Amino acid sequence: MSSLFRSIFDAPALIARHGLSSLVTPDGEVLDIPLSEVRNTLRQLPPPLLIHGPATLRLLDLPPEPPPAPWLDLLELFLLVHPARNVTPTARGLALELNLISPDDTTPLHADSLYEIAQHLLDELAKQSPQKIATLHLLLPTLRQAGWSWHDIVRDALPPLENTGQPSRAREVDALKIWKRLPLWEDRAPRPAAGSHPVSQQEARRRLSALLGRDAEPRPGQADFASAASYAFTPRDVANAPNIMLAEAGTGTGKTMGYIAPASLWAEKNDGAVWVSTYTRHLQLQIEQELTRLYPDPTKRHELAVIRKGRENYLCLLNLEDVTTTLLNRPPQGQHGLIPLVFLALWAEATGDGDLMGGDLPGWFGDLFQPGLLNMIADRRGECIHSACPHYQSCFIEHGIRRAQHAQFVIANHALVLSQAAWNAMLPQELAPGNLADEHGVPTRYVFDEGHHIPDAADSAFSLVFSGLEAADLRRWILGAEGGRSRARGLMRRMEDLMDRLPSLKDMLQELVYATQKGLPRPGWSGRLHEARQARLSPQPVETARPEEDTPHSRPDDDDEDIVSPDIVEETPPSQPAEDFLQMLDMHLDARMTEIQMQTRGEQGHYARQECDLHPIPAPLRDRAEALLTALQDIMTPLDRIIRHLQDALENQEEDPDTSFQQRLEGTIRSLYRRALSRLQGWISMVRAIMEQPVTQRGLPTYVDFIQREPLPATRILQAGHDIALNRHWLDPTIPFASTLQSTTHGLLITSATLRDRSPEEDGETGWDKAERRLGTAHFLNPPMRAALMSPFDYAHQTRAYIITDVSRDPATQAQAFQALFEIANGGALGLFTAIRRLKEVHRRIHEKLGMKHIPLYAQHVDAMNNATLVDVFRTETNSCLLGTDAMRDGVDVPGDALRMVVVERTPWPRPDILHRERRRHLSGGRPGDYDDLITRMRLQQAFGRLIRRADDRGVFIILDSRMPSRLLSAFPNGVPIQRLPLNEALEDIDTFLNR
Repeated sequence: MSSLFRSIFDAPALIARHGLSSLVTPDGEVLDIPLSEVRNTLRQLPPPLLIHGPATLRLLDLPPEPPPAPWLDLLELFLLVHPARNVTPTARGLALELNLISPDDTTPLHADSLYEIAQHLLDELAKQSPQKIATLHLLLPTLRQAGWSWHDIVRDALPPLENTGQPSRAREVDALKIWKRLPLWEDRAPRPAAGSHPVSQQEARRRLSALLGRDAEPRPGQADFASAASYAFTPRDVANAPNIMLAEAGTGTGKTMGYIAPASLWAEKNDGAVWVSTYTRHLQLQIEQELTRLYPDPTKRHELAVIRKGRENYLCLLNLEDVTTTLLNRPPQGQHGLIPLVFLALWAEATGDGDLMGGDLPGWFGDLFQPGLLNMIADRRGECIHSACPHYQSCFIEHGIRRAQHAQFVIANHALVLSQAAWNAMLPQELAPGNLADEHGVPTRYVFDEGHHIPDAADSAFSLVFSGLEAADLRRWILGAEGGRSRARGLMRRMEDLMDRLPSLKDMLQELVYATQKGLPRPGWSGRLHEARQARLSPQPVETARPEEDTPHSRPDDDDEDIVSPDIVEETPPSQPAEDFLQMLDMHLDARMTEIQMQTRGEQGHYARQECDLHPIPAPLRDRAEALLTALQDIMTPLDRIIRHLQDALENQEEDPDTSFQQRLEGTIRSLYRRALSRLQGWISMVRAIMEQPVTQRGLPTYVDFIQREPLPATRILQAGHDIALNRHWLDPTIPFASTLQSTTHGLLITSATLRDRSPEEDGETGWDKAERRLGTAHFLNPPMRAALMSPFDYAHQTRAYIITDVSRDPATQAQAFQALFEIANGGALGLFTAIRRLKEVHRRIHEKLGMKHIPLYAQHVDAMNNATLVDVFRTETNSCLLGTDAMRDGVDVPGDALRMVVVERTPWPRPDILHRERRRHLSGGRPGDYDDLITRMRLQQAFGRLIRRADDRGVFIILDSRMPSRLLSAFPNGVPIQRLPLNEALEDIDTFLNR
């Protein structure tokens, strides 16, 4: 298939915007036309040169084009030239990245600039290394066959190969098979246990000064922070009693370098690793960039500073091979999916760590091509076969694990750190020879940045859920695909190599398969659950369409994009313990929903997630729980036997063991325990609780058990459907947080700008006591040390805060207020919402009006970009505005003029669900209202923290809620001028402050 164009100048060029779009016609005329006219104009023109085709179609309200895309997308050309380099997916973003404009130049770019960007990339393409040019020549025939629109232009731009014959198709196909030419990792001697030499306060200050250099911006308090942080790097005196430092450092203190200084000294002195844990991916990258001061050499930094995330974030080479092979075996007209695989092959050869989600693969990659592609090739199935995989020694995950074992800094996230801690705590000692318990090793020194999120992270890490999706997922993991065209492999297939060495495994695996088939939900479970509920709620029998199969073997991460594997069961299958239990949970929830709905009825209407208490428990539910308990135990019995059989084989290795076989056994035991046995143990404990009295400690419930119904994810079904879940959360999730860390941890630094609540009625000591209870340090044996360092910013001169008194909660009025505020600031505004529905409504009403004023409006849950990409766009397009929810309230770092206004739609009260109800009842010290206020003030502190990031920033903070109580205003830093004003008066004051 030939391209439509031989030159970029043959194509029209388009930058679509809300308001006036910029279009260059084929005869060179530059037009600024309304978005509504662009649709009609494009129908008369060839496909244009543009940026991010799918986003452009959505903006134009046009249906998606079937692949391959006919337009010339500059992002695809950028990927070809710079496959492991991120860029903001806008004209300004590309121009800045390619140094075509100055960062100070904020003039809106017109569509004719796209030709300059394209020509610059083509010139860069011609200057690539000879090796890459040779690779591109081999990949071009595949791109041509797949219908890539850039083919002819790129072919003509590439220098010709000298003294080479015509490449064979076999060589062209091999160019896609990146797994054949990636570097291999090699084993290293185990790292000895870290030493215990302390880091003194003076040493920490000297190291900080050396890292910053003489020309660094002075940051009052940064050296004091480094001194305080050094306490976490002193040796502990008593077993199970780590040294804990709580360090609250106001925005702008420079806490990252403040803790890197003592941490790096400790790592060097003791040949150990410091684990730095964050809540957001963005901060992980930011910390890695800060470590450039410590490790200026990129090669050294790559070895000594390692970012670690969950396995599901990384490229799985075996999955990539499966997808590639499937597409290569299709007829030529069905090979358009090879286009993104070519780019992934180029990226895999250039990437630093193989991180698909937030690493050096651009965040817009998945949206640009096939939705769900990245899920298909990531390690999301829990089916890793470790050393039995043919790509084991080139695996990105295994590379990262081995680098982390010898690094000085491991930059992880709270979710991974706490799941690892929970895993270590659950694994019985007899199943943990050597380093089997933890593939990362067990850290002794932690830094928890964004430490105020520890309770939320612990709540997620230590909670349990039994639901239809969870149970069906375990069934698929054990059995593999059941019908359809899924590539999911079951245990029997994944353990074939072990059965060859250990033949007695086969009978145990067959017993496990039989018990799983009998006990866990069969394909089509959600349709039967939905029909059963419809039959209960309908006075007359109704015909209902069965939802499309939602079992995990038809999830997008298991199947090709165009494969749908509905498993319509014509005859009603026999009853099954798990399905019977789920249906009884559903019935129990319906019986209690009226009471719950009345309690939660308000301006927001009914909550989408419906829930009720588990207790008191009716007799029918108890009976179904007994049957489910028996079924789960029947599954766990052979699973336990399999693990112990593998453990015996591992312990009975000869004096000169087979290293590969040993690694295979270790990986399998780890996978079986983590993926199946620990999950079954949790479910059994939950189900037993139905037949017993709730567990209490000191008169307080240990757990909060409740039932919850949620719609099934839209990507898994085509019609109506829902899931039902039994949830168990710790009343105080910091109890397991403390118990799992205190035995192995020697030093712990918890830091954030918002560790303490700023209650107007409390002194500093009381605030610290509350912070210790909330963060869980009160559960450790050794009381923590405390340090507080104030922000260096002059908030009295740099900020203003307004509470608008005359804006009602009517959607039209709210939208008008947002529009007026965003216009007076001329962009650079972040709008924060407490409900997605209201965010979408405001966006719908104002995006075109703002576009006409040259103020682009982006929105989480509207624009199909991940949060990191949206923030990049917002940061780059300095006159743009961004709407978001909780994820935009925390961890967004946008310094300078790009963020000069934050607008909060409503007071961010905690959601009044069952979990919050129980915690405010039992953890509030008898003052539930204070507990609500504390959470709300902490949220306001975080939201305000987005506004001022540098000493020269200026900004305004606005709350569109006249009901905002004065007692919450202490959340703002001291000195912030706060006024309650009508909107018009506030607009005048804001205009004077921002634009003077």
